[in-house]
Amino acid sequence: MRRIGIDVGGTNTDAVLLDGDKVVFAVKRPTTKDVTSGILDALKALRADPAARGPVDAVVIGTTHFINAVVQRRNLMKVAAIRIGMPASASLPPFCDWPQDLAEGVRGEIFMLEGGHDYDGRPIVPFDTAGMRAAARRIGDLGLRSVAVSSIFSPLDPSCEIAARDILQEICPDVAVTLSHDLGRIGLLERENAALLNAVLHDLAVETVAAFRKATAESGIDAPLFLTQNDGTVMQAETAIAFPVMSFASGATNSMRGAAHLSGLEDALVVDVGGTTSDIGQLRHGFPREANAVVEIGGVRTLFRMPDLLSIGLGGGSHIDPASAKVGPLSVGYRLTQDALVFGGEQLTATDIAVAAGLLDIGDRSRVASISKDMIAAALTDATRQLEENIDRMKTEAGDAPLIAVGGGAFLVPEKLAGVSQIIRVPFGDCANAVGAAIARVSGEADQVFRDLARDEAIAAALEIAERKAINAGADPGSLKTIEIEDMPIAYLPGNSLRVRVRVAGALNRIEASREVA
Repeated sequence: MRRIGIDVGGTNTDAVLLDGDKVVFAVKRPTTKDVTSGILDALKALRADPAARGPVDAVVIGTTHFINAVVQRRNLMKVAAIRIGMPASASLPPFCDWPQDLAEGVRGEIFMLEGGHDYDGRPIVPFDTAGMRAAARRIGDLGLRSVAVSSIFSPLDPSCEIAARDILQEICPDVAVTLSHDLGRIGLLERENAALLNAVLHDLAVETVAAFRKATAESGIDAPLFLTQNDGTVMQAETAIAFPVMSFASGATNSMRGAAHLSGLEDALVVDVGGTTSDIGQLRHGFPREANAVVEIGGVRTLFRMPDLLSIGLGGGSHIDPASAKVGPLSVGYRLTQDALVFGGEQLTATDIAVAAGLLDIGDRSRVASISKDMIAAALTDATRQLEENIDRMKTEAGDAPLIAVGGGAFLVPEKLAGVSQIIRVPFGDCANAVGAAIARVSGEADQVFRDLARDEAIAAALEIAERKAINAGADPGSLKTIEIEDMPIAYLPGNSLRVRVRVAGALNRIEASREVA
């Protein structure tokens, strides 16, 4: 299968063509302000090479578009929040723990309705269908076009959320509806926050996917479009429109998956040094270790499928303080080729230090000839210190561990680091993020509570659910592989209650890819 992988970073947009497992061609182009034209530039450069021409089975894109929109408070819509759980949960309404500026920008209307379930699955009170119908009419009158619905303990029983969606689709059919149980786990506020973030991104998701499709079409590529998810797997473009939050951390995740593919290692630490930041994570079975704790996105607490990553302000475009030689956290970002000294700019960056030290050969070396040896040594020492301290924070076991260094700024990773047994550099490592996108597989996940089943029976039932979800999402049934299994007895529930979480992944089914084109 021939696939094009694209990753849009804060500094560069990378594109690669894979034929099977082999990288045929790779290009790197500066990310543009509108993002889409940068993708078009990368695709045109990729297709200009004779080796990269010919039919393509799929285009897979990883993007920071959606998380940047939340962090930068731009391109967000006003939404309605429907909380089903009264008379409980009234003291902490939706948006109560959001940063004030973000909440004021997206809060349309809040509706608190009776319903929801208790921790043992029993209804708290009957669902207020009359109140839901009144809320739907009000949403239509206000002209709100996106709604997030959350209900107490909906991962155990989603019936109230589903009933709310059915009423919304009947009364205001053009409204986009996000149900919290489709995204989050047990924990009302964090799950509701994930649904609300998803809802505020609906218009941007529609526009972004349309722009990606336009860019591929203008490049003469007739192939299905997929976007990568936070866990290193892919989703169809239509799914990405429905769940844009599932691609929040796809950039760093793609780099980790690409590092695993290019190195052949499935268990290792990875550092992806880009132009703006360095992302540090850990591979388990070839996929990023997932976070089990609350993850903050733009100041909003969430709890859904996200990789366990540590990002630091260290990259090729990082500012160097002339007085202290401290590296970062500020960066010139995608303006590196305009602002760095070696490209005729006025800002001293980590790239300038690397060129002066002989680690890199780009730009005009004569423009950094005046940088003193002491400044070079001090800046590189500070970069090493930052890497050692933060790599140590991400380790889960004592002792040294192998580290795969990838990304366009990997020249900042020295040959030896404390706590690291071996530093591995790979071919095409500067485009590992795009490689990770191209090789991304299709996943399915089950996370629910089973009652009155033996442990083996509960795990088997969860595995069947996860596999069915993966196949429905376009995975080849014969290629499915179990990535993760977690089970935890729940003492406070009646009977033999066990919470089981299973994740599986498989190769993209060629038949499903052709259906996407049709």
